[in-house]
Amino acid sequence: MKLTNFAVGLACALLLAGGAGAQDKKVRWKMASAFPGTLDVVGEAGPRFSKLIDRISGGTMEIKFFEPGALVPALQTHDPVATGSIDAAWTAAGYNVGKVPASPWFTSVPFGPSFSEFMAWLTYGGGDEIRDDLYARVGIKGLHCNAIVPEASGWFRKEIKSVAELKGLKMRFFGLGAKVMEKLGVSTQLLAAGDIYPALELGTIDATEISFPSMDLRLGVHQVAKHYYFPGWHQLTTILEFIANGEKWRALSDQQKAMVEAACSDSIRWGIATSDSRQFKALNEIKAKGVTLHYWPKETLAAMKDAWDQVVKEESAKDADFKRTADSYNKFRTDYAIWRELGYLKD
Repeated sequence: MKLTNFAVGLACALLLAGGAGAQDKKVRWKMASAFPGTLDVVGEAGPRFSKLIDRISGGTMEIKFFEPGALVPALQTHDPVATGSIDAAWTAAGYNVGKVPASPWFTSVPFGPSFSEFMAWLTYGGGDEIRDDLYARVGIKGLHCNAIVPEASGWFRKEIKSVAELKGLKMRFFGLGAKVMEKLGVSTQLLAAGDIYPALELGTIDATEISFPSMDLRLGVHQVAKHYYFPGWHQLTTILEFIANGEKWRALSDQQKAMVEAACSDSIRWGIATSDSRQFKALNEIKAKGVTLHYWPKETLAAMKDAWDQVVKEESAKDADFKRTADSYNKFRTDYAIWRELGYLKD
């Protein structure tokens, strides 16, 4: 709360300095969301962001939150923002994979780094420069605007005793991790949060990954799947985004842009702390509901890692921007390794 008040106070000071902010034209934007506003942390952050913008701007800037489907389908926000049919969206970069194959790298990376290392690559290691270039080509401005802790690996109706038992399963999966599961014989599909439980209940899918325990608990999947797997190798850190139409973003004043950037920075702080604080309670409740918690054996994780390495090679050969992003990420992680090994306690 203190950090939020600081961000608000700083932005208001900028607004009042020299009276320049008072001359800016009022902004009224519509923001479509990929996530329901009640969805744990990921969804909640959208309406919170809208309210924070109102506070920071003193009411001179409105970015109104709209539930999934109210303006456009949940997983189809990027194209309408690019064309300007809607002003902005609360979403994830990975949902834009159809137009920008490298986009999932800016949401989460299988077997990836901690939150701080991931943000270090994005901010100072070249990740943001690549994303900004790719987004500019399709008419979008993107800002990292929320962050969450590691996800779970997935819910299964039956215990998975070997990698071979994954073959033939139909599973909801997101991002680059989906390509890994496909390598292991899983048939994957991407479903919006609200469609997951019905699909699992009806047998349209056999298993699903969603997010972290507190979100999964709210969605009720424990009622139809009793085996819950960890760790979330596919999303050890997840960064979500606010996107705006590029032309409309450029039309904002410097102060208005700073307001949005300040609100996004605070949303990241809120998201990572809030999501981390809720998981132990959720896990205890999930266990009490008769769910068996599993940690993947070393052999299974090794097979998944091998599949991931294959995916990177194959996708890099198909798309130059994917390779450019992968090379930047891998170089940063290699350079960072000396600090990772010496600066942190090892298990």
